[in-house]
Amino acid sequence: MNPLNVTLILGTVFVSVFLQCTLTGFRNLTGVQPDLLPGLVAYATLTSGLGMGTVTALCGGLWVDSLSHNPLGISIGPLFAAALVMERYRGMILRDQTYAQFLIGAAVSAGVPAATLLLLLNTSNTPLVGWSSLWHWSVMTLIGGLLTPLWFWLFGWLGRQLSYETLPDAGSQSNRQIKRGRG
Repeated sequence: MNPLNVTLILGTVFVSVFLQCTLTGFRNLTGVQPDLLPGLVAYATLTSGLGMGTVTALCGGLWVDSLSHNPLGISIGPLFAAALVMERYRGMILRDQTYAQFLIGAAVSAGVPAATLLLLLNTSNTPLVGWSSLWHWSVMTLIGGLLTPLWFWLFGWLGRQLSYETLPDAGSQSNRQIKRGRG
């Protein structure tokens, strides 16, 4: 794992959790607080593997639960399950295609809140669930799907800006002719 990539991902997770819990303009306008973590977990898992997806799910889940009314740690399980499923089918996912990034982001953004709700219903907490929850869920799914290609673009751009391009070794050119035998 590239230390720069790990630092960028965890820093972005920390800032995005803070911003999604403190900025209320979009929530006041639409009644929906978007969740940025599922798209970040999708990016981390698809580009860096299950290890980074697990770290992103663990840190992001703990950070979002510490700033919300959720019991501490309840968001970790659904985020990790999403990372586990993506890692299982990682070879079949077209992670370089924008439409595939959108679909993966939308699927993860739909599945994580649904799984978190199922876990919350099995605790002593009583979540507020009604017909407006369908509106919240659909807007969160759409926003998560739209933000996931943005994460791929942003981290690709940051990686190009903050790292150097390796130059090919001049001694190992692929166009050299190798003469065999005598002569």
